[in-house]
Amino acid sequence: MPSKNRAAPVIQKTRALGVGSEVGQLHQVILHRPGPELQRLTPQNMDHLLFDDLLWVRRAQEEHDQFSAVLADAGVEVLLLADLLRETLAVPEAKHHILDRTFDERSHGRGAAPALHAMAAAMDDADLATALIGGLTKREVLERIPEPRSVVMHGLGLDDLVLSPLPNHLFTRDTSSWVYDGVALSAMRRQARVRESVHYDAIYSWHPRFAGATFQRWSAAPALGAPAVEGGDVLVLGDGAVLVGMGERTTPQAVERLAARLFAGGTADRVVALTMPKARQFMHLDTVMTMVDAHSFIKYAGLGMLPSYTITPGAAPGELRMRAEEPDLMHAVIAEAMGVDVRFLTPEQDAHTAAREQWDDGCNALALAPGVVVTYDRNATANAYLRQMGVEVLAVPGGELGRGRGGPHCMSCPTIREGI
Repeated sequence: MPSKNRAAPVIQKTRALGVGSEVGQLHQVILHRPGPELQRLTPQNMDHLLFDDLLWVRRAQEEHDQFSAVLADAGVEVLLLADLLRETLAVPEAKHHILDRTFDERSHGRGAAPALHAMAAAMDDADLATALIGGLTKREVLERIPEPRSVVMHGLGLDDLVLSPLPNHLFTRDTSSWVYDGVALSAMRRQARVRESVHYDAIYSWHPRFAGATFQRWSAAPALGAPAVEGGDVLVLGDGAVLVGMGERTTPQAVERLAARLFAGGTADRVVALTMPKARQFMHLDTVMTMVDAHSFIKYAGLGMLPSYTITPGAAPGELRMRAEEPDLMHAVIAEAMGVDVRFLTPEQDAHTAAREQWDDGCNALALAPGVVVTYDRNATANAYLRQMGVEVLAVPGGELGRGRGGPHCMSCPTIREGI
């Protein structure tokens, strides 16, 4: 276990930060090992915290450790979010930045916010990182400070949460997605996930791995109510092309803003946006379609064909051009953006098996290199089909992790990946 309050390490950077594609050689990734935040899930709060089931945390940790080991064995440097957060808290400016946005009057009231802020500031870095992710109950607060004179605090039971946990930190892709030579920090669509962006904002601003590095920011500091692009909806196609899903979480307004910033930065020259069903079943694009090699996607049969928009730079700075296409041209539009012939791989399954495997993230593959992917072992039909199509499949256990409704692609935030 890392020592408490140690100084953040000085990192020797050997590769430039950036993600050139979805399938190029993966070198570095951020994961979050399940922790106490999942112990806070109950039948009463899991809907609010965006979970459909309660996970057996110890088993989920074992499965996640195996997932992490597969990546490490493939030569991928695995960075754990909790470690990055703890090391970032060692920087005083970063600590104040996080606490100012965690304990404020809007969330905790004028009576309690200053006391909670001071309590958190006095905690050592390791305990504070655990609390920021895992949450705090009133009982745990009162073990550290007298009860503030506060209507908010007075109305809470001892085991009520003063600070909500962040169980969705497990899905590191959504909050922070690297697109070519920069990172898009997501303004999360759901209130339960908003604080996740605060942590990544501080990490990218002050952690030694990132503070001295050169990379672009494709989004301003996220704010509640801002147009949202969540990372699970973003696929980096390579050679300046980006594919974005507009579904339950990502808005058209945010896609246009992301496109404008990518174009202004000279990083991308075309963005294809797909109009997806607004349903939890299609929460993010990567829950129904991901890349498995330089010219192949695995796609859920029930997704069908979707309307698309190809966005390119206009004649004047900041101007966008848009071309709308009918659903039956979806595959052709993506192929045109990529400049190659594209395969869309859909296993032949009966409707019930297809729906079950989509629910279990059968199309949520994480590529370690072109044609080498990590998937859940529970998706036997999809895995067998990928192997038949020439894709090497490294299957990891997902009996408990899969209950969170996110697969290997969702649980990983690549920070260094080659193009194709």
